[in-house]
Parts: sequence; C-alpha cells; structure tokens
Amino acid sequence: MKKFRRPRPVTEGDVHTRVLVVEPGEGGRLDAFLAAQLDLSRSRIAVLIADGHVTVNGLRARKRDLPRPGDRIQIKLPPAEPSQLVPEAIPLDIVHQDADLLVVNKPAGLVVHPAPGNRSGTLVNALLHAVGDLSGIGGVLRPGIVHRLDRDTSGLMLVAKHDAAHRGLADQLRHRRVRRIYLAACWGHLPADHVTVDAPIGRHPTERTRMAILHEGGREARTHFRREERWRAADLLRAELDTGRTHQIRVHLLHLGHPVVGDRTYAAGRERGFSGPERGSAAELARRTPRQFLHATELEFTHPRTGQELHFHAPLPADLRPALEWGRGEAAGASQKSHG
Repeated sequence: MKKFRRPRPVTEGDVHTRVLVVEPGEGGRLDAFLAAQLDLSRSRIAVLIADGHVTVNGLRARKRDLPRPGDRIQIKLPPAEPSQLVPEAIPLDIVHQDADLLVVNKPAGLVVHPAPGNRSGTLVNALLHAVGDLSGIGGVLRPGIVHRLDRDTSGLMLVAKHDAAHRGLADQLRHRRVRRIYLAACWGHLPADHVTVDAPIGRHPTERTRMAILHEGGREARTHFRREERWRAADLLRAELDTGRTHQIRVHLLHLGHPVVGDRTYAAGRERGFSGPERGSAAELARRTPRQFLHATELEFTHPRTGQELHFHAPLPADLRPALEWGRGEAAGASQKSHG
C-alpha cells in the first residue's frame, strides 16, 4: 500500500508553494499527475488550477495539460478556508488522536454530518471545536468523515485531519482493508450460527427514508453474521461488513426475517409478533432497549502514513447493557430449568 508523504512546502506568508520538476517517465494529465504527487483529490487540484494557483514553466496551467520531462510546475496552496459550520462544545469520546487522524466513539443520538435544516448539534460541529490542528479537507477547514454511522448507532468512527490522510483511509475502505465489526441483537433466531448475506441495497422505491434489497439498481452489499449468544426471544450477533451501504446491517437482518431489536424504522412493534413463552420475554426485552441495538465495537486499519496496524475496541455502551443483561439472565434461567 502506498503511504503518503506529508507535503513540505515553502511558506510565503499564509500561502504554501510547491515546486515540482517532471522526471523522465512521469507525466500524464496535469490534474492526475498533481493529485498523485501532492496527495490531494483531483477535484481539489481542479479547483486550484481553475483559480490560477498552478503554473507550468511560468504559464497558467489547464487541467488537461500534459506535462513533459523537465517541465517546472509551481503550485500555490492557499490556507484552508474556515468552515461555514459553527464549532460546538459537544462532549466527545476521542479514543485515539494523532497528527493525521482520529478514532471517535460516537454516542447514539448524535448525527454525523450537517444537512439542510440540521446545521448544528452534529459530530462535525463537535470535532471542529475539539480538534485544533485540522489542515482541511478539499480546501475547507473541516474534518474528513471516512465512514458514517446512523444517528441511533453508537461506536467507533474514523476521521481524517487532512486530504492526504483522507485519501489513504478512503482507499483502504474502498479496497476492503478496514475491518468494521458490530454487536447487534436481532429478533428471533438465525437459522445457523454463521450466516452471510450477499444482497444488493438501494433506496426504497417509495419510502425515501428507508433502504431495501434491490436486485436491479442496488449496490453490492455483503455482511457476515456470527451468533454470540442465544436469548429466549433474540440472538446477540457479531456482524462484520465487507461493504458499507446505508443501513446495511439493519436491512440485511430484515431480509433474513430477524430485524434489529429496537429498530423503529425496520422493526417497529416486532415484539408483538411473538406467541407462547417468548411473548412476555420479547415485550420485556423491547422495554429495556431504548434504541436500535447496534454498536460498532471494533475497528482495524493501517495507519496511512506510518504503516502501523491499528486496532480499537469500544465496549457496549451503558444504554444497551440492561437489555444485554436481561437477555443473558433469561437465557441462563431457561437453561437451568431445562436441566432441572
């Protein structure tokens, strides 16, 4: 895997200037060449070229230019512009932080990214307040969210501090070299201890806030489930993502007929569908589960600059422990009765 080299520019006031001389064997389109040399996105390079910050042999460049060996390319990198978002002193559990990235243990109820009509109270607002050494993503002073979690899903998230780190981490994610493992409780019992769901996911055709299995037009999605514990009315699962589609674990478990306990979007009222001895157990488990029982518990990746293998673990948060303890207690009680 290619590791990035943090740029060492010449400083001219607040503007950093890079000078590159094209070596034999190098070349290609200017925007692609500079993106590879500077560890910036091609869209960011395109903006720099359009704004006149790039010259080739002293002449203003165009992104379709084809540099040749011996050409002298000068790039002026203006400082990242302040974000239009407001930093907010929202408490954060930062599990790891260095000059390039952060790992955050996100609480349930916190939206990750601002959206129209929801410009405050998000994880990004909190990071803008908590992190003092952001160098910007795409020319804006903001953190780079590498992958997201749903509002009511808790657990570990990966955040980049600058473009080079974001590119390196996003590349790992795209090539499935980032391990993301979740704990989930699902209603009922899976047909086997190990189940893999390979079913494409896309936006629901009529309910736009939901996702669905779409064999035509859906994006590839694969999840591996392993049963950790069998409760009376539910299973505790370990879920590992091969891909990272919106609502992937929730939709795949719904597809199996065993949606996530507490999921108000895909499993509302599911506890009322039980009968016999499981009916009361399901009702009590639902009462003790305040939100969807889904937590990103493990995160493993390679540091994009140092090459170090990093692994992080976040235990189940306090709001889901009463449900866990209830499920375990009931399962243990039922086992004792069966052996009595």
